[in-house]
Amino acid sequence: MTFMPRSTTRVTARLTPSQAQASIAVRADGARWTFLSNHAHVLICLAKDGDLRMRDLAARIGITERAVQMIVADLVAAGYLQVSKDGRRNHYAVNDSLYLRHPVEKHRQVKDLLVLGQ
Repeated sequence: MTFMPRSTTRVTARLTPSQAQASIAVRADGARWTFLSNHAHVLICLAKDGDLRMRDLAARIGITERAVQMIVADLVAAGYLQVSKDGRRNHYAVNDSLYLRHPVEKHRQVKDLLVLGQ
């Protein structure tokens, strides 16, 4: 399987400038980039607080709620997240024993990534 990064242009286009600025590092030369993907940000945030609402998660990361929904669906389908219902709310548990997907870091487990969020 080849690695195909997702384009974030479509997602960030719906953010206000202040939301985008809050979540994306801006270098001195004006280039916008981050070291981690939005999938990694979602995992790190949900590992800290598995009771976050999608709306709050989107605001914290600086992406749309719909983007968070798609990322959570990806992570659940791949087994990185488990979802349980608590009344009308969802609780998310991260499966930190799985290995990362990209060939560069496939020898590392999710728990190694989550250390960054502590």
